[in-house]
Amino acid sequence: MSDVIAGVHMDNLGSRLRDERLKAGMTLRELARQANVSPSFVSQIENGKSQPSVATLYTFSRLLGIAVDDLFDEGWAQQPVQLVDGWGPDGDKNPVNAWHPSEFANRISLVHPSHRSHLDMAEGVVWERLAATPEQGVNFMKIVYAPGATSTPGGELLSHDSYEYGYVLRGSVQVTVGTEEFLLHEGESLGFDSNIPHVLRNIGDVDFEGVWFVHGRRH
Repeated sequence: MSDVIAGVHMDNLGSRLRDERLKAGMTLRELARQANVSPSFVSQIENGKSQPSVATLYTFSRLLGIAVDDLFDEGWAQQPVQLVDGWGPDGDKNPVNAWHPSEFANRISLVHPSHRSHLDMAEGVVWERLAATPEQGVNFMKIVYAPGATSTPGGELLSHDSYEYGYVLRGSVQVTVGTEEFLLHEGESLGFDSNIPHVLRNIGDVDFEGVWFVHGRRH
């Protein structure tokens, strides 16, 4: 796991979920009932004492009527950028400096590795946003799964209305899609319809790192 993520205390994902719940006019108990979890579990997440799994995050976002990408910690991404070996807003290695001001400037997303917004979840699962776009239901991420981590608490299969594409950077990951099981190693990739129940597991003894692109369906 990167030093940036390892050095950060649990982010305020819980407080953001609480804010979205209040905006939706939903009580804690009602969210717990609809998500089929205990009110104390929701309370622990909102108070930063527990972290949701990937499956729980998708369930909460669906019930609250928001996209998962709305939950990334924008405050972290907007911290002042420090120059690192020429990188940063004024650095000579920053690709932005190769662009002249134009009407496209507000449609370009450049993110330095040390300033990616992120989501820390249960079992050592971390999502880091690689770029932000105004398009809803799109996540372009680096994902990290600690040894033994799964995308659902009990390893049950999860489905959601999107497509997923993944590429393994380091380690390996077992991906179950429906009745098919795939073990992907460094350099291998796959894509699948996320409506098919699926689950990711790191069955290795080192962190799995990958680039993941999740694209919601257009209705």
